[in-house]
Amino acid sequence: MSQNDRKYTNGEITVYWKPSKCIHATTCFRELIEVFNPRKRPWVNMQGAPSNRITEVVDKCPTQAIFWKYNKDIPESELTTDLHSGEEVTPEDILNQQKEEEAVVGANISVMRNGPLLVEGDFKIIGPEGNELKTMIMTSFCRCGHSRAQPFCDGTHRKFGFQG
Repeated sequence: MSQNDRKYTNGEITVYWKPSKCIHATTCFRELIEVFNPRKRPWVNMQGAPSNRITEVVDKCPTQAIFWKYNKDIPESELTTDLHSGEEVTPEDILNQQKEEEAVVGANISVMRNGPLLVEGDFKIIGPEGNELKTMIMTSFCRCGHSRAQPFCDGTHRKFGFQG
């Protein structure tokens, strides 16, 4: 396990976050900002919503960078083991760290197999009326056409078995 891996619990379930798998699709905090807020520390507040709502949103993560387990199904040794030491890390921290390390000029676009377009860099997203939708460091754009958050990916491609 990476030193950046994290886990958060509310006593009933534990949510795990593996930043190295995260493509920053933003599904978690777009759907449940009360629990997943990258501007707060810790960025996961397990008291922000009922367990069933948390698991519903976590299950939508397109890469399983966040996943969950019932605490009753976790060995006692894993429940008491801390996945990290030191300061809390948020998705924004990881993005900033990556940006500093790579010093990206412009934008890089990657096609994820059977998934979205991943765009990394320093860029703005301009809407159809010429308005700025977002200033981003990383985001993923829908390729399957089924996302409810167009033009962004919400992981729906997996439900439809998108291949491309």
